[in-house]
Amino acid sequence: MQENYLISIRGRQKIDDEVGEIELTTLGSYVKRGGSRYIVYKEYTSDDGHKTRTSVLKIDGRKCLTLIRNGGDNTRLILENGRRHLCQYDTGYGSMMVGIFTNRLDSDLGDTGGNLNVSYTLDINSSLSSLNELSITVKEAKNSDVQNRTASN
Repeated sequence: MQENYLISIRGRQKIDDEVGEIELTTLGSYVKRGGSRYIVYKEYTSDDGHKTRTSVLKIDGRKCLTLIRNGGDNTRLILENGRRHLCQYDTGYGSMMVGIFTNRLDSDLGDTGGNLNVSYTLDINSSLSSLNELSITVKEAKNSDVQNRTASN
């Protein structure tokens, strides 16, 4: 698959009164197969800056998002508008069952990209753990979006 799409992901997590945010911009692929769209990208693990894992976001229509992560910490999370799913989440040190209730899933993804916004809660042992928001933008990469750098001696 060609990595010819610019993928920007902004995540926000609220636990009690503390808020954490992350932002990732990377190159990846974006394809349509059957009635689903797939966003595929690699990200570096926090433990080892050289090891990557592959994340796949499968979007079924405008109401269901499945996150599939491979590369040591295999995870499959299902986010479906208005529904709660029990999902296996691998932390890298072990896996656990988590509940995910999706409050809102809005998608305007088309053939050349678009936006996906998701709001969901995460619970562990049926106790609320966090409130979460994801904002994902996919667009065709242009040469000006990608900078090639060479190491100088």
